[in-house]
Amino acid sequence: MQHILDAIMSGDRSAETFQNLDLPETYRAVTVHKDEETMFEGIPSRDKDPRKSLHVDDVPLPELAPGEALVAVMASAINYNTVWTSIFEPVSTFRFLERYGKLSEYTKRHDLPYHIVGSDLAGVVLRTGPGVNAWQPGQEVVAHCLSVELESPDGHDDTMMDPQQRIWGFETNFGGLAELAIVKSNQLMPKPAHLTWEEAASPGLVNSTAYRQLVSKNGANMKQGDVVLIWGASGGLGSYATQMALNGGAIPVCVVSSPEKAEIVRSLGAELIIDRSAEGYKFWKDEHNQDPKEWQRFGKKIRELTGGEDPDIVFEHPGRETFGASVYVTRKGGTIITCASTSGYMHQYDNRYLWMNLKNIKSSHFANYREAYEANRLIDKGLIHPTVSKTYRMEETGQAALDVHHNKHQGKVGVLTLAPEEGLGVSDPEKRAKYINEINRFRGV
Repeated sequence: MQHILDAIMSGDRSAETFQNLDLPETYRAVTVHKDEETMFEGIPSRDKDPRKSLHVDDVPLPELAPGEALVAVMASAINYNTVWTSIFEPVSTFRFLERYGKLSEYTKRHDLPYHIVGSDLAGVVLRTGPGVNAWQPGQEVVAHCLSVELESPDGHDDTMMDPQQRIWGFETNFGGLAELAIVKSNQLMPKPAHLTWEEAASPGLVNSTAYRQLVSKNGANMKQGDVVLIWGASGGLGSYATQMALNGGAIPVCVVSSPEKAEIVRSLGAELIIDRSAEGYKFWKDEHNQDPKEWQRFGKKIRELTGGEDPDIVFEHPGRETFGASVYVTRKGGTIITCASTSGYMHQYDNRYLWMNLKNIKSSHFANYREAYEANRLIDKGLIHPTVSKTYRMEETGQAALDVHHNKHQGKVGVLTLAPEEGLGVSDPEKRAKYINEINRFRGV
């Protein structure tokens, strides 16, 4: 791999240079192993340790299929789907790979006894398969994680509706936490020139998800003046949702869990902040029963901050822990837009507050190509900024995933794959200087 890294570090981006690079027979990748998928049985979710299940292995280079690109990955990032993969919840991802492997001769490649994880990347194109015209070797790229076949009419109005829609690196193999990765060419987008490799890699999944969930007509369709309640406002998803709310003229009410996290969202420009730990909210009396009085106390706090207004939109992703409160506090006719459910999938809420107040629960899942492109364009234009707080080496991916699993992180956690150190990959230093304070906002917190 060293000759590939040397070519990238040289700054030469000619197609001829990269087309002529010899490809290795193997490469290093972060994997989970099929023969270990029962290793955490009987252990509570929080006690399942990704450091035990995530491995760095030498894996064989797979064949490139039509419509695909092989990318040399300089950096990737941790998303919650890598945590789920590493603890084999709610199901082992090997079930996804088995199902995908039955689709065609080419998808058989994905059904392996190991799963290369990761749904973000920034890097350089090395090869393209037959039928790829928009990209060529040598181009600097980032990738969104929508993998879709588009052979059904269902996906042609919104690719997320395709019955063969999958999340790359979670429901497919050959993900981004590796020295090389295989993606469909329509996953590729231009790398913002003012960002380092690790900064450019980090927004992909969460920035696109937040864009569809909050801004797109397929999501909450946020407008100017909307009061938007944002759970986990300093985290991976929430930090982008907060920026989008502020950019779009909305009024974010940011829920965080510590004074330090409150300071972070305040630095983004948010003024209405609830520290849920300081307030001591306990939405559940016990494992089976919620406490409506706590919903009421939470709603009262929101109104104190907004001058008596309830949220038009609730940006929901914690799931079970918060969903009852989210439904309760949303204004009449408002929208609870939900994805992820990091605290549990089995939501409970009092339907009287939904039904009698004409509220809407709407689901959202990642983004289609257009939405992902628009979200990446906001990054490139300096209207939204990456939220990298810490970067790990590939060998430390297990620790990085554990930090995300236990919510010890802020913003996004990056992972260096081929890049030998942080701070590389900037090709527009003048543009970077313009936004350097915003880019570094989450560093060291």
